[in-house]
Amino acid sequence: MTAMKGQLFDLTGRTALVTGSSRGLGRAMAEGLAEAGAAVVLNGADAGRLREAAAEMRTAGRTVHEACFDVTDEAAVIAAFEALDAQGIAVDILVNNAGIQFRRPMVELDTADWRRVIETNLTSAFVIGREAARRMIPRGRGKIINIGSLTSDAARATVAPYTVAKGGIKMLTRAMTAEWAPHGIQANAIGPGYMLTDMNQALVDDPKFNAWVTGRTPSRRWGRPEELIGTAVFLASAASDYVNGQIIYVDGGMLAVL
Repeated sequence: MTAMKGQLFDLTGRTALVTGSSRGLGRAMAEGLAEAGAAVVLNGADAGRLREAAAEMRTAGRTVHEACFDVTDEAAVIAAFEALDAQGIAVDILVNNAGIQFRRPMVELDTADWRRVIETNLTSAFVIGREAARRMIPRGRGKIINIGSLTSDAARATVAPYTVAKGGIKMLTRAMTAEWAPHGIQANAIGPGYMLTDMNQALVDDPKFNAWVTGRTPSRRWGRPEELIGTAVFLASAASDYVNGQIIYVDGGMLAVL
């Protein structure tokens, strides 16, 4: 049933699992989803940092659960979903955000590092998405938001495994739509541009690279993590019930210009 206009972006009564959400983009999106009314399940592999993030959000009055697991550990992922099941926590919204970066020219790239980036950024989204969908399908509804990148659509030197993984995220999103849309699940992706995060701090501090980003981006600046919130809430809410298989770039216009 279509939500009333005032309820289109209301996530009250929904629970969102956001991977890699103890800091950075994941933390910002978790905060935004909570502000829109959702209970959130924070995730990270560092138990101490996860507890700290959860405590801060609870202090702000949010309903927060914790799921400490490494997204590349399939057994741990399955166990985490079973633990949520046992607590009666149903994941209505999944944000596959966890990711890593590794910069090296391809001719110097070890296969182990290639696999590590692919496993973390792409395979984990499949595994976690599969476990979420196995529970969403019987309920006849669900929202999956995969986090892509500018490199979902364009390559840059020295980040080949990241580029391949994020290109795969775009097609994984479409594959999820092809199979799960008939069950009331919407799977979409967000492609952030260059964002001010810990992962990008070295680039921000590099005068040459910083000048390239600000010069290449029509908005003439880096993005802020909280600027992903509006798109995340839209894709998590009833407002996007007929949006499926899409990737929305939040990039200050970078991909729009030559």
